[in-house]
Amino acid sequence: MIIDGHNDLVSRIWRNEEIRHMHLDRSADGDFAGGFFALYIPSPTPAPPTTVHYALPLPDPLSTEEARRVADEMYEIFRTLPVELATAADDFQPGRVAAILHIEGAEPIEPDLSNLEEWHERGLRSLGLVWSRANAFAEGVPFRFPSTGDTGPGLTAAGKELVRRCNDLGILVDLSHLNEAGFWDVAALSSAPLVATHSNVNALCASSRNLTDAQLDAVGASGGVVGINFAVSFLREDGHNDADTPLSEIVRHATYVAERIGVDHVALGSDFDGALVSEHLDGIAALPQLVEEFRTAGWDDDAVAKLTHRNWQRVLAETWR
Repeated sequence: MIIDGHNDLVSRIWRNEEIRHMHLDRSADGDFAGGFFALYIPSPTPAPPTTVHYALPLPDPLSTEEARRVADEMYEIFRTLPVELATAADDFQPGRVAAILHIEGAEPIEPDLSNLEEWHERGLRSLGLVWSRANAFAEGVPFRFPSTGDTGPGLTAAGKELVRRCNDLGILVDLSHLNEAGFWDVAALSSAPLVATHSNVNALCASSRNLTDAQLDAVGASGGVVGINFAVSFLREDGHNDADTPLSEIVRHATYVAERIGVDHVALGSDFDGALVSEHLDGIAALPQLVEEFRTAGWDDDAVAKLTHRNWQRVLAETWR
């Protein structure tokens, strides 16, 4: 059974774009039991990097009103998917797909948090404070290579209150896309395990989107999880956006996390239908092929089970209460 930390299927449907990875009618072929389904409010997409070193500009912030309108449209799409809404860790079972409602970038949340409980009642159980661009709560990381996530200030007062309220409600706070100062603010505030649903290792690929060793250590110390992102430009040592990237790069990042902070703190966070992934991994139906790569690299049955589903289930159970 495989639980995945991030996909952008809903945004792709909303934009009337071809589905590349998340063919839900093939879930059984991939042992795919579901995971985090993002509502991502898009900005104009920056051009993909064409040089080894790059620093892509971020779009302007979105208005809450516009973000709320688009999120409502995406929520209606989400509810039409052939999935079960996941609100408990044991909702994930072999033979069916359970979906965690995740908002990627908190722009649809009013700065005074007046609609947060309404979203929780709709099923929201995971919230990314930012998608890279700044908002009322925090600043994200611009897409840079080489770079760390040390790119700006931390959480605003509203952002700190949002973390507290998410803890109270049992909404997972996702650290992916958040800058380093914001990460440390969450680490100081949060009573829940620290989670980066789709991030990789900066020591192996010096992208601003990847986590430093100190950040990894904090995730491990909190009992949290890092979901390894399949985006090739966040995996490769050279940072190239090249689809001809071996699956061993995913294993390399997962192994680094497991060896540094323990196998209890690493999972999968594909970014399917939201990023360029290896051409050797044809969507959810091919996930068993990736699992075999881990076995070939020496991961035993217990470690594979933790990577594929048990770590996500443990953190969800501890967070959702």
